[in-house]
Amino acid sequence: MDSLEKKWGSLVDKLEDQFGEEMTLKGILYLIGVQELNFGIKQYDREEKINVLHVGTCKVLSSFGYYKFDSVDNDGWPHYIELKPLMSLSAENQENLIKEAILKYLS
Repeated sequence: MDSLEKKWGSLVDKLEDQFGEEMTLKGILYLIGVQELNFGIKQYDREEKINVLHVGTCKVLSSFGYYKFDSVDNDGWPHYIELKPLMSLSAENQENLIKEAILKYLS
């Protein structure tokens, strides 16, 4: 098992212990998005949940130069500018990049 997978496994175990639920990559991105929005306890509809995931993804990948924070709209939602397309990476490489970015964000 490589270093990334060891670190990722440790993080997932820690979060599962903390939250008492199974954690997935999307679940962790969702938590990061909620944290970044700082709206407090709120129920999100389906479209908002997708946007929360997008906020989490943009935030963590901004440290690797894939996104840049642009502005916050009138409703308090942050907007990012894509600087480099993720689609140029394979699905596996995208997942590994996101895992590395999450580990960096949470360290």
